[in-house]
Amino acid sequence: MKLLKKKLSNGMTVIMEKRELPVVSFSITNKFGAAYERSEIKGIAHFIEHLVFTGTKTRSHEDISREIEKKGGLLNAFTSHEVTSFWFKLPSEHIFSGMDIIIDILKNPKFEEKKFEKEKKVILEEIKMYHDDPRLHVGEQIEKNLFEKPFGELVIGSKETISKMKRDFVADYFKKVYSPENYIVTIVGNADFEKICAYLEKNFKAEGKKNEVIKIKKKNVETLEERHGIDQAHLIFAFHAPLMGTKEFNALEILDAYLANGMSSRLFLKIREEKGLAYAVKSSVNAEKNYSVYEVYVGTTKEAVPEVKKIILEELKNIKNMNEKDLDEAKERVIGLRRVTSEESANVMNELVFAELTGKAEDYYKHEENIRKVTLDEVKKVASVKDYSFAVIVPSGK
Repeated sequence: MKLLKKKLSNGMTVIMEKRELPVVSFSITNKFGAAYERSEIKGIAHFIEHLVFTGTKTRSHEDISREIEKKGGLLNAFTSHEVTSFWFKLPSEHIFSGMDIIIDILKNPKFEEKKFEKEKKVILEEIKMYHDDPRLHVGEQIEKNLFEKPFGELVIGSKETISKMKRDFVADYFKKVYSPENYIVTIVGNADFEKICAYLEKNFKAEGKKNEVIKIKKKNVETLEERHGIDQAHLIFAFHAPLMGTKEFNALEILDAYLANGMSSRLFLKIREEKGLAYAVKSSVNAEKNYSVYEVYVGTTKEAVPEVKKIILEELKNIKNMNEKDLDEAKERVIGLRRVTSEESANVMNELVFAELTGKAEDYYKHEENIRKVTLDEVKKVASVKDYSFAVIVPSGK
């Protein structure tokens, strides 16, 4: 593995993992997301992500997607709380064709009025989709249970905030929050690093802009929602966790591997295999620079919800009985999963973004070393959770 990194004169940070394979994954990530939004404009970062794909001064929506797809590539984007990222994956010889697309949508979005109103409708449908799917909706609710407004008002925004947005306001806001000083570029694959840097220097000029995250306020709340038309109960247990880039976060990864990640984890064996209370028992760590949350999801019956909640809390307390053998096995799982997922270049492309966001991209390659350093006491300390949240959706009626 060869890591290349450079800070350009326009403020962009460019990071590349060189691979001798005929494909390349490339992203430009702006340090701007929902954590930068006030309540009244919640969802604007995600809205902008959609809008830049609707057309530029020289390309239609169809041109943007066709130029990537006709070369066998993938083109996409995502918005989180702290970043918005635009990326493609292409055969290596087409990297500059892909870069031209990303550069164009970031420099020359048209924000055409008709496309703006159409995309507004698309996002409103997306909001309905999340609400109507109880498994997705319970994920939204747990976020509201963990954070005060405006952070806890969701990346996608709401029907009210999206409906009120006007084309000129969003277009002007884009100009305020998008500039090369806030861009992290990550490349994984076979490409000429210096040519990429020179191309980015040529196409972007410093603008002197900086975005600031709004102060994040934590809380812990439990909610129960009854809903018609569903047969399964959906439950998420969550707590505020150590931040990325810390040794405590590495301990959290090990805790997760032992407690809830995979079919050999304590919660999967207890809830599904021993008790038969659920089909799905899954965990996740949702974290960026300024927040971190650990979650366990269980799909169960309405009647079993109290027992499932009790088991989760009991197994968390039982981490005090975890031994060195358990620790070593959990470490091997964490390290092995990182190796397996890093085979996919797009995964590493994104991981490098967050490594740089929370510290240094170079730290990504110290992961195995850091995991092996974690002690049993450090894992047990992370598991000593005093405050937590539950979000539950159950079928209405008996």
